[in-house]
Formats: sequence, structure tokens, C-alpha cells
Amino acid sequence: MAGISTHVLNLTTGRPISGMRVELYDIAQKPAQRITSTRTNADGRTDAPMMAAAAARTGDFELRFYVGEHFKEPTALSEEVLVRFSIFDAAQHYHVPMLCSPWFFNTYRGS
Repeated sequence: MAGISTHVLNLTTGRPISGMRVELYDIAQKPAQRITSTRTNADGRTDAPMMAAAAARTGDFELRFYVGEHFKEPTALSEEVLVRFSIFDAAQHYHVPMLCSPWFFNTYRGS
């Protein structure tokens, strides 16, 4: 299965984050072109892939996680967390999870 997917977990509570806005951009375009915008569900996942397998292609992309909107914490580290990555093999699946709190964020390439 190809394409791009994500999920978001709250490191403070150890629970999925529901309702966080997440957007996928094609950053090879100038200006960057938004491909999709969605919100996470009760399981912290998006109901559909950020990029479906049928649309998968190589290129440079950016996921934007709107952590400031979610946490509404005045001392938060960041309003938006941007994760830039490249797809070199469109036949592979790219899962990019976000682990965050108002003061911390981390990501990795999942499976």
C-alpha cells in the first residue's frame, strides 16, 4: 500500500488527539500547494489518507500540524509543527506520526 498517512498522540496524557487540523502540502510548487486539509478522529488518525495510494508520487512534501489551535496554551513552543520529507519511491507507504504536547514534538517514519 502506497500513499501518506499520519496519526497524532498527546505525550502528556498518552492518548490520541482528536480534532487536530492537519494539512499536506506539495512544497515543490512555488508557492507550496495544499493537497489536503483534515482533522484527526477520536483515534488520533485521519479518516482518509493524507495522500491516497492512487495519487502517490515522488516529490517533496510537508505535513502541517496545528498544535497551537489544539492545546490553546499561551506558553506553547509552537503554533504549527512542520514536517518536511521526500518520497523517493511512490510504491512505498509513508506513515508520519506526530507525538506532541504544548512544549514538545517528535516524529518518525512509521509503518
